[in-house]
Amino acid sequence: MADSLAPNAVQPRLTGRFGTVYRYEEVTPSTQRLLQPDDPEGAVAVAEEQTEGRGRLGRRWHAPARTSVLVSVLLRPAVESPRLPELSLVAGGAVAEAIAEVTGVDPAIKFPNDVLLGGKKVAGILAESSEGRVVLGIGVNANQTEADLPRDAQTEPTSLRLEVGGPVDRVALLAAILLRVERAYDAWVATGTSTSG
Repeated sequence: MADSLAPNAVQPRLTGRFGTVYRYEEVTPSTQRLLQPDDPEGAVAVAEEQTEGRGRLGRRWHAPARTSVLVSVLLRPAVESPRLPELSLVAGGAVAEAIAEVTGVDPAIKFPNDVLLGGKKVAGILAESSEGRVVLGIGVNANQTEADLPRDAQTEPTSLRLEVGGPVDRVALLAAILLRVERAYDAWVATGTSTSG
């Protein structure tokens, strides 16, 4: 199983338009900062480890290198500004679908931006908007062991590895996330709702 989210491992598995521009770093303060102002919609930034990762309300998000899927996607939605907060839910639903597709587990969404398994947090979404662009940050606990998970989290964390009883293919998971988010986003822009499938 590939243990790298480097472009040569991921881009051949991408089937949508998200990820055509693919910025990758082994270690970065935050994938949110890797995307450039003039990057096209669907550009993504991926890292194996974040040193200053954060979630909603400034909460810290940290995980050992090569245990998570850490990705940010640049969006330029042609919608009214009051609709932008809906993107966290749209993305959360898409991430839950991707997790179900790759692992067979059945995640739930906790409003507004967490994905849970059995009441434990397995993924989080952070949408930051400015000047007509939205950077959608997604973090999924993929292959952490019990010892890797934080003890002081507001919502008890888990990882896909712990829930399914073995390692998860992070490349397959990232590819599924990007395709599901792209489809849900396109449907949301076009109709004002998210869609499955």
